[in-house]
Amino acid sequence: MRTLSIDLKDFLGKTVTVSGWVNSRRDHGGLIFIDLRDHKGIIQLVVTPDTAEAFSLAESLRDEFVITATGKMRERAEELKNPNIPTGDIELVVSELSLLNKSETPPVNTHDDGPETGEDLRLRYRYLDLRRPSMQNLISRRSEYYQILRKYMTDREFIEVPTPILANSSPEGARDFLVPSRVHPGKFYALPQAPQQFKQLLMVGGVPRYFQIAPCFRDEDPRADRLYGDFYQLDLEMAFVDDGETVRREVEPLIKSLAVDFGGKELISEEVLRISYKEAMEKYGTDKPDLRFEMPLIELTEALSGTEFKVFQSPCVKALCVKGGASLTRSQIDNFTDQARKLGAGGLAYIIYENGEEKSPIAKFLKDSELAEIKKLTGAADGDAVFFGADAREKVNKVLGELRISFAEHFGLRDDSKVALLWVVDFPFYEYNDGEKKIDFGHNPFSMPKGGLAALEAAKTDEEKLALLADQYDMVMNGCEICSGAVRNHNPEIMLKAFSVLGYDASYVEERFGGMLNAFKFGAPPHAGCAFGIDRIFMILTGASNIRDIVAFPKNGSGVDLMMGSPSVVDEDQLTDAHIAVVEDD
Repeated sequence: MRTLSIDLKDFLGKTVTVSGWVNSRRDHGGLIFIDLRDHKGIIQLVVTPDTAEAFSLAESLRDEFVITATGKMRERAEELKNPNIPTGDIELVVSELSLLNKSETPPVNTHDDGPETGEDLRLRYRYLDLRRPSMQNLISRRSEYYQILRKYMTDREFIEVPTPILANSSPEGARDFLVPSRVHPGKFYALPQAPQQFKQLLMVGGVPRYFQIAPCFRDEDPRADRLYGDFYQLDLEMAFVDDGETVRREVEPLIKSLAVDFGGKELISEEVLRISYKEAMEKYGTDKPDLRFEMPLIELTEALSGTEFKVFQSPCVKALCVKGGASLTRSQIDNFTDQARKLGAGGLAYIIYENGEEKSPIAKFLKDSELAEIKKLTGAADGDAVFFGADAREKVNKVLGELRISFAEHFGLRDDSKVALLWVVDFPFYEYNDGEKKIDFGHNPFSMPKGGLAALEAAKTDEEKLALLADQYDMVMNGCEICSGAVRNHNPEIMLKAFSVLGYDASYVEERFGGMLNAFKFGAPPHAGCAFGIDRIFMILTGASNIRDIVAFPKNGSGVDLMMGSPSVVDEDQLTDAHIAVVEDD
């Protein structure tokens, strides 16, 4: 009903034509009422016996039939007005009614009220699920969202440039989707995990500021905040920039405006904090902390260094002070303890502060001075509970970091009406790869190491290599990583050295990244940029609980498109053309 995009009261007394789906039909004997629905909303049609042909057709209508109606718009009687819908004061008295198409009984609910349909059935009939007003609203909001992104970038003189979809394999941390080449047997394209190499080549090519809303493809397991297969990011790069702060300052106003003006949220802080990766891990146990609530990890290692309690005679001892934690029942504490064990902890020691006393199975093993120091350092008061982690530092941070989130969820500390933003900076340039038992790049080889070539040449031991920092930065919103960026390594000498530190020779770099390496030999400017996960941001700002709900045609949790039946078996002729043989899995 296009007329619903304007004020229908302007049409009172006039003859208009509307089209849409039958949302519901009510037969009141002498009158038939039809609620007609389209992407803008609902309008009530009134069909009287005076229009015999229209009345006869109206008697046969069912939900989801597609119709068009012509009639005169009038104001409803005062007692019949419906304050629950925008068009509740008016109705259309039908003079002509036409059936455009019939509908079988829908297998899913096309209304927002009524019985809820399971996700798999909704995705199998997604084209029907999309008719729900809430889904129509999300689609319209997403279009508005994209317009805001594009306007912000173009207003700042960024140039939108599409980059190739059929590309080469690039180390972005996930599995590639490979595309076999028909004309080059045995060779493959890869769908880009990100336009990383192309946007850097645009900087070499003289583009001063680039952006695109880029499709990205990664073969990684789906989860509630991550789509399977393909997703979109706001990708951008800036030439003649050699520090991350310039990029961060450039994009901060966009994200803050999206949170407040588009999402209707309240910012926890106008200033977007910067904390180092190391500080984030030590203080919150994660590199994407949710700062809508406090509850930091509190260091107790030195304070308890002389303890006789064997559990605390560990390389690292930390604590979480949970405000109001004294209200937890024994079974609830047992559930948190089970979570800690699943994360690798031996158990979960705790102290409850109530009526001026410390109630705990471990209190008898601690000196009065140690109990006093714990209370002082944690800031615990009556009604609170303190939970401990004691083990290797990395494990303690991981366990307490996860528990911090669970305690916040239990006590309702994650206020969805608020947004907490921060930048995590100074990520490790190299990290130890436990699976392959060797040092590897922390993120990718395209980031600039802080200190440049001199820092790489000075790193001789494994400890020194692992201490190197990348000029890399992530933005975090409400505990979700929404952006990753870096100052890029634009110098061939530094790139070759970054690989040689790990034992790779120049021929390996030439083979894998020859295009970029050669381009950098021809006067590459310093450059930096980032990419925002715009699906995830939209999910947070609209309050969706699952990222699949904010995409028109998502795959399910197993990566299957139930509506289109993909992935699917293809003809032998297609496999032959692509020079592929399918090997059956035992």
